[in-house]
Amino acid sequence: MTDLLAAYDAQLRGEAELQGADDVQTIGPVSVGIFPGGAGFASYRDLDGLGERRIRSLVVQVREHFTRHPAVRTAEWKTRGHDVAPGLDAALRDAGFEPEETESVMLGEAAALAADLSLPDGVVLREIRDAGDIRAMEQMEAAVFGHGDGEARAEHMIERLAEGEDVVLWIAEAGGRVISAGRLEPVAGTEFAGIWGGATVPEWRGRGVYRALTAKRAQAALARGLRFLHSDSTEFSRPILERSGMRRFTTTTPWVWTREATG
Repeated sequence: MTDLLAAYDAQLRGEAELQGADDVQTIGPVSVGIFPGGAGFASYRDLDGLGERRIRSLVVQVREHFTRHPAVRTAEWKTRGHDVAPGLDAALRDAGFEPEETESVMLGEAAALAADLSLPDGVVLREIRDAGDIRAMEQMEAAVFGHGDGEARAEHMIERLAEGEDVVLWIAEAGGRVISAGRLEPVAGTEFAGIWGGATVPEWRGRGVYRALTAKRAQAALARGLRFLHSDSTEFSRPILERSGMRRFTTTTPWVWTREATG
């Protein structure tokens, strides 16, 4: 377990979390990036050896970096529960960052999750790329999560695929209706792929459908030569991934700074 967490720290933190950013700078051990649309992000592999005063200074410098860029509307500093970082939470709060929900960092060996699983009668799994299928998937997820009608998310995903991004989308259907879905996102330059976007309509939960989708995504990771899977999971989704074979290795908390409105 320690080796998998060490691989997570080495491969998925720091600049790996800033892939796709328009601008990346370094402030001490912290990498800071600005993404299209004005979202800032701060990441680092660790803050080992830094005292409380140095950590507080780093937080202020990062906040000031984002403040100087008027396009940045919000910025996230993502903490991990296993880090040694004295005074970090207090420093973030004092600098105007607010904590969001803490999630579990789930990790697993793709090979252990890749077994073919039986499905309930009438359920079919499909990998999708067609715009109509993507819209149907996003409409289902929007209904499950309560975030609008899914149209904007669908258009964004269609655009990502058109630009050649390696995103793998799977859906489960019953009676011609999308009942569950999830995606796999390989992380360039690492041995990892992310498991994201999992959703199942209420009447089909607890019947092994999402677990089967996870297995399909694990197979897709192995086909790309990737060894590990990762996901940030709520307390609702964590048990589902645990049943699939992933394990909780640590926690992560997004701390978010929002620029004050002017005028």
